[in-house]
Amino acid sequence: MNPQFHLLPVDAAVSAGRLDDLALCVLLLTGAVALAVLVVMTGFSIRYRAGSDADRTHVPRKGLPVEIAWTVIPLLLFLGIYAWGAVDYVKLYRAPDNAMSVFVVAKQWMWEAEHKNGRREIGQLHVPLGRPVRLVMTSQDVIHSFFVPDFRVKQDVVPGRYTSIVFTPSRTGEYRLYCAEYCGTEHSRMLGRIVVMQPAAFAHWLQAGPHQPGMAARGYQLYRRYGCSGCHDPGSSVHAPDLTGLLGRRVHLADGRALTADEPYIRDSILQPAKDVVAGYTPIMPSFAGQIGEEDILDIIEYIRESAHDERTERR
Repeated sequence: MNPQFHLLPVDAAVSAGRLDDLALCVLLLTGAVALAVLVVMTGFSIRYRAGSDADRTHVPRKGLPVEIAWTVIPLLLFLGIYAWGAVDYVKLYRAPDNAMSVFVVAKQWMWEAEHKNGRREIGQLHVPLGRPVRLVMTSQDVIHSFFVPDFRVKQDVVPGRYTSIVFTPSRTGEYRLYCAEYCGTEHSRMLGRIVVMQPAAFAHWLQAGPHQPGMAARGYQLYRRYGCSGCHDPGSSVHAPDLTGLLGRRVHLADGRALTADEPYIRDSILQPAKDVVAGYTPIMPSFAGQIGEEDILDIIEYIRESAHDERTERR
C-alpha cells in the first residue's frame, strides 16, 4: 500500500491547524492578487499593443474611486491578516493556568528536559495529550532552536536568557524534534523526539521514573547552600526583598520602572543583581555569575514558585 501524500506535516498540536489556516489564507490571497494583476497586465498588453485599433481618446485624468479602492482594500486585508496572526502568536507564548511547565536546557549537542517532580530526559520529551505544555528554555553554550514541525512551533534557545513556547498536543504518538539553528559540527545530529501519551499513561510514566528529589526540593537545598535564605527570608535581619509569591508579581524598581517578575527576572537578579534593583533597597547583593549553573537556577526558581503555592495552601 502506497503511503498517503501530505502537503504539510501531520497537525499534532492545537496550534498547528490555526497556523496552517493562516498560511493557506495568505497563500491564496497573495496568489489571487498576483493572478489578477497578471491577467489585467496581459489583457492590457494585448489590447493596447502598438498598431491595435483600441480607442485611445478620452483618457481619464483622475480616478479617485479607483485609487481609494486599491489603497483601502489592501490595507483592510493586511490589517485583518495581521490581527489573525497576532492572536495566534500571543497564544504561543501565553500559558493558561493549567499549563504544565517543563524546563529545557540545550547544549552541544543534546536536549535535556526536566519535569517538576525531578524526572529528567535527554533527547526526548514526554507530554500528556490535551494539556497545555509550557517549555522554559535556555542554552548552556550557543544559540539553538527548538523546532517540532508537527506542532508548528519553533523557538530560539539563547544562552544567557530564558525563552518559552506553549503548545497543546492533540494526537498521541512520537514526533521529531530538531535544532533549527546551526550550532556547531554535530548540529545535524542534535535530534530528539516528543512522545505524546494519554494522560493516565503519562502520569504513570512520570511517577515510575528514577526516584530523586523534585526541582523544588533541590531548589530549597540550593537556596540554603548559596545563602539566599540569610537575606531573603521574612525573618532575616538583612534588608532584602521577600521572595514569597514573587513570580507573577508586579515589581517597582529604583529607577522608576515597573515589571512583572518572571523566570528571566529571577535569573538576572541572581547573575546581575545591579540590573533591576527593587525600589527601597540598596544594591548590596553579590553576583553569582560563574558560580551557579543553569540547572541550579531553574531549581531555585521552581522552589520560589512552589513556596508561594505552599503558603496559599496553608492559609486555606
